[in-house]
Amino acid sequence: MAIIKSKNRARQATDALVHTFLATLAIIWVIPILWVLAESFNKNTAPFNTTFFPTEWTFDNYIQLFSDRSVLDFPRMFMNTLIVAVFTCIISVTFVLIVSYALSRLRFQFRKVYMNVALILGMFPGIMAVVAIYFILKTMGLTAGWTTNLALIIVYSAGSGAGFYVMKGYMDTIPYSLDEAALLDGCTRFQIFTKIILPLTKPMIVYQAIISFLTPWLDFVMAKAIARTQENYTVALGLWKMLEKEYIFDWFARFAAGAVCVSIPIAILFIVMQRFYQESMSGSVKG
Repeated sequence: MAIIKSKNRARQATDALVHTFLATLAIIWVIPILWVLAESFNKNTAPFNTTFFPTEWTFDNYIQLFSDRSVLDFPRMFMNTLIVAVFTCIISVTFVLIVSYALSRLRFQFRKVYMNVALILGMFPGIMAVVAIYFILKTMGLTAGWTTNLALIIVYSAGSGAGFYVMKGYMDTIPYSLDEAALLDGCTRFQIFTKIILPLTKPMIVYQAIISFLTPWLDFVMAKAIARTQENYTVALGLWKMLEKEYIFDWFARFAAGAVCVSIPIAILFIVMQRFYQESMSGSVKG
C-alpha cells in the first residue's frame, strides 16, 4: 500500500507541475492578445503609454479606421484581401483535390517522377522566386490597377497543386475496395470522386481550405512585391504602413484595431469549419 500511495503522490506532483507549466504558457500566449485588444480601444493614439492597459477608452479607433480614408484606405485594403483570399481558397482546394485524387487513385506514366519533382521544389522557399514572378506579371500587365488582385490570386493558387502530399496521404488510407465496388455498380470515376472520396476527405478539405485562406490573408512578402500602390494593398501592407514613422503617432491605436479586425474572418472561418470535421465513414454514398 505504501508503494501505491507513493506512486500516486508522485503522479499528482507531476500532474501539478505539468498543469502549472501549461497554465503559465497559456497566460504568456494570451497576454499579447489581450494587450492588442485593449490597445484598440485606447484614446491615446501614440505608441507610448505609461500603463499596460489604457487609462481612457474609446471606440473611435474602429470608427476612424473604416471612415477616414483620406490617408490610408483600410476598408479597400480589407476588401482586396478578402477577394484574393476567397478566390485563392476555392481554386487551391479544387486543384489539390484533383491532383491528390489522380495521384492516389490512378496509375500513369511519370507519376512517381512528378511526385519527386514536386517534393524537391517544395523544399525551396517561395521567396526565392519573388523577383522572377514580379517581372513575369509586369510583362503580362498584371501589376497595375484592378489586375493586381488577379495577379495575387494567380500567384497564391497556381502552385497549390504541388502541395498535394498531405491530402494524397489521407486519400491513400481510404480502402480502394470502395472504388472497385462502385465501379462494379456502374459508377464513373467522377461519381466515385464526388460521392465517395469527397465525403470521406472532409477533415482534410477543411484543413486545406483554412491553409489556403490564411496564406493570402497573412502574407506580406509576395503582396509587397506585387502591389505597388495603396489602392492595391492588402491588410498586411496596410498594417505595416500604419507603423511607419509618419503615421505611427496617429495610427498606432488604429493599427491595433486593424489587427483585431484582421483576426475576425480567421476566427469565423475556424468556427464555421469546425462542424465539418468528420473522421468516420458517415456521409459516403455509393452508387
